Amino acid sequence: MKVVAAYLLAALSGKASPASADIKQILGSVGCESEDSQIELLLKEVSGKDLCDLIATGREKLASVPSGGGGVAMASAPSAGGGGGGSPAAEAKKEEKKEEKEESDDVSFTLSLAKLKNIFLVK
Repeated sequence: MKVVAAYLLAALSGKASPASADIKQILGSVGCESEDSQIELLLKEVSGKDLCDLIATGREKLASVPSGGGGVAMASAPSAGGGGGGSPAAEAKKEEKKEEKEESDDVSFTLSLAKLKNIFLVK
């Protein structure tokens, strides 16, 4: 993702077709290490393509990605027989912590998508 962001920054700076050195310079300026293989793969994939068309295609694909909302996983009901393992209160507490973590991941992902959407809407 950081390589893509650096490519977009280089393109926004006025370079019609950013090179590997441009991406490395941007990443180096903020202390990020970069792998040449990732940079070369990105450059190969975007070679000869219009950046605005790539962004438009990506926005269409992102529109089909679920961005939260969905249902909450239901806990299985305790069995009617005795000796079923840990206490129901302890199991409920573990599950509650897990749900909180999943919810915070969804929120940060949704916020990231919103930021990307705002960036790409500007032409």
